[in-house]
Amino acid sequence: MRGLITNIEIAIFTKKVTPGQAGKAIDKTMIDNTVTKADTYMFNTYKRFPITLVKGDGCKVWDEKGNEYIDFVGGIAVCALGHSSPIVSKAIYEQSKKLVHVSNLFYTQPQAELAQILVENSFADRVFFCNSGAEANEAAIKLARRYSKEKFGPAKYAIITMENSFHGRTMATLSATGQEKIRIGFDPFLEDFRYIPFNDLDTLNTAIDSSVCAVMLEPIQGEGGVVVPDSDYLKGVKEICQKHDVLLILDEVQAGMGRTGRLFSYEHFGIVPDIMTLAKALGNGLPVGAMLATEKLADAFGPGSHATTFGGTPLITAGALAVVKNLLNDGWIENAKTMGDYFKNQLANLQKQYNIIKDIKGLGLILGVLLDRNGADIVNACMEKGVLINCVQGNILRFVPPLIITKNEIDRLITCLDEIFKAIKT
Repeated sequence: MRGLITNIEIAIFTKKVTPGQAGKAIDKTMIDNTVTKADTYMFNTYKRFPITLVKGDGCKVWDEKGNEYIDFVGGIAVCALGHSSPIVSKAIYEQSKKLVHVSNLFYTQPQAELAQILVENSFADRVFFCNSGAEANEAAIKLARRYSKEKFGPAKYAIITMENSFHGRTMATLSATGQEKIRIGFDPFLEDFRYIPFNDLDTLNTAIDSSVCAVMLEPIQGEGGVVVPDSDYLKGVKEICQKHDVLLILDEVQAGMGRTGRLFSYEHFGIVPDIMTLAKALGNGLPVGAMLATEKLADAFGPGSHATTFGGTPLITAGALAVVKNLLNDGWIENAKTMGDYFKNQLANLQKQYNIIKDIKGLGLILGVLLDRNGADIVNACMEKGVLINCVQGNILRFVPPLIITKNEIDRLITCLDEIFKAIKT
């Protein structure tokens, strides 16, 4: 690994350290114990990398040994404004001095203002706040079923989702997820979720019958392999849904909030959904999710129909409000498009040199490289060179960096991949 940087502070709430600043030596006890403690006391539900990250700034993070990394994982498409964003930190600090939590039995200003800005910049009329993408998708599933049963009767409740989709790990969202490897061992699932191929209008048209109340899909499949549909696919899905009085639910948990070069990815395809879910980048690391819908669905979620204790607290919505305002006003959505185009072109140049790359996929700053082999060794090699990436579906390198990423940081990754591919080739 690279040389030790001894002036990186270990404690989470220490002041920011700048290059050259004198600092304390690293606590070796903490280094030795962090991984051991986690492996001893926590469920082993993640295959973690063997590093302990202790500090972040912009697109960079540092481990407990002082090694610096450029982060192209971004908390899995979460840290849109980068790590330790001063804008978000200031918002939650100021709000923490005023009001942290009172429950949703009362109105709070940050929550109302966040709802307003999301509605005014989307198709939607109403917002429900929760704590995660899975909870947002739970709410969407419940709303679709309740609305359809109230309007059409008890026989309209089935939901069509896509193969290779990912909607969460609660029982309802797991039932909606079209990846068998994620579902193994958790059956029986909720009834009447039906899986069909993504990007296939003929199969969708055939699959819809009178029992179907909604079609649920990701405009871009992230965990499924960074799959972007044909340009006319979502428009065709919308037309089929309208023909059959079926709701369209778009899961924008990963691809929304500016990542594709538009605030919401549905804007690329010339349609609007009936329901949309958000999370991840909405809070830039704060636990927040949102389910947005049109006014016609609002009455189906009256008082007592759905609730959450911690969803949309003043503290969290103050932070999320700062995120949305910054994305809209400071050019980061445009930067996602510009840097995404540059990034994709640089990856395409690599593809011309190395047969190991079979395809370049994605839109904006959700990009994937399809390999002719398993990508785990390449992910590890990048980490050794100071760049963090990850792999989905075994052989697809996925890049979802902060939207504030620069050309220099992209070039660092490209150089890293070039060196790795060259070594493999020779």
